[in-house]
Amino acid sequence: MIPACPLTLHHDGRWSERHQRAVARYYVDAGAGGLAVGVHTTQFAIRRPEYGLYEPVLTAVNEELVRHASGDFMRIAGVCGRSEQAEREAMLAAELGYHAALLSLTDWKHDAESQVLAHCARVAEVIPIVGFYLQPAVGGRVLSYQFWRQLAEVERMVAIKIAAFDRYRTLDVIRAVLDSGRSDIALYTGNDDNIIADLLTPLGSPERNRWIVGGLLGQWAVGTRQAVRMLQSIKELRASMQCDLSWLRRNAELTEINAALFDVTNEFAGCVPGINEVLRIDGLCPSSRCLDPNEILSPGQQAEIERVRTAYPDYWDGEFIIANRDRWLN
Repeated sequence: MIPACPLTLHHDGRWSERHQRAVARYYVDAGAGGLAVGVHTTQFAIRRPEYGLYEPVLTAVNEELVRHASGDFMRIAGVCGRSEQAEREAMLAAELGYHAALLSLTDWKHDAESQVLAHCARVAEVIPIVGFYLQPAVGGRVLSYQFWRQLAEVERMVAIKIAAFDRYRTLDVIRAVLDSGRSDIALYTGNDDNIIADLLTPLGSPERNRWIVGGLLGQWAVGTRQAVRMLQSIKELRASMQCDLSWLRRNAELTEINAALFDVTNEFAGCVPGINEVLRIDGLCPSSRCLDPNEILSPGQQAEIERVRTAYPDYWDGEFIIANRDRWLN
């Protein structure tokens, strides 16, 4: 259970280190099994020289995780850019003590897949990598079955986050890992539009059955404690191989919540401020502000977030956060 960590900014765009540390504490105490920092929800712009927030954010969050999380808590650093930048970020992550790098390929949209594979292998020499299939709507690219099959040959690839938001492409990744014969590559859903179905679906054949073991999700940046409980229940269902139809309803409810949070109506334009807005309502983020002042909640998005919070109260952590917020902020 791995949330994708947001960036906590004041209304004027200044970074709030105090709230950043509090959010990290929230995820630990909620029972998450890891945290991904420096990823899309943390805003890729933290790397720009005018902000210079990549190292400070990774350092602050890492310090909280070292102090308060268990030894098996997964610390994942987002790494992006062309090879020189990605290797530099990977070295920093390794020096800080992060366990793996979630490798964004946003800057490799127009390169041959063979070049992208060589890039991944280079970064894996620095730190173990988590492969990342990001949907094209938010900066990703279409990648073939052959790409994932060859990437599975990279020894230090330890996991894949599948965030294609597409069933066909999701199954391409799973089939590639199964065909590689590697049982040590963990599969995580990043498909925020189909979380429960991903987690409840046995994959492959009875002879080589695999599960998507958990999620590395922007959706799990909010309502984290409830999501932890949900994942525990799903694991029990998987062990029994029994599931009632109410879980299909819950899958639809969670997808509806995500549509409001991620601003699907406007092609995901408000997905990052949507996450920030929920944390602002909960008192863990000073504002819904993004580094780009033009990246704001879309018209009607705030009302949609309020609607799903009212319609589906069991997916949120309000009481848990109120009981612990002062301690986390102090």
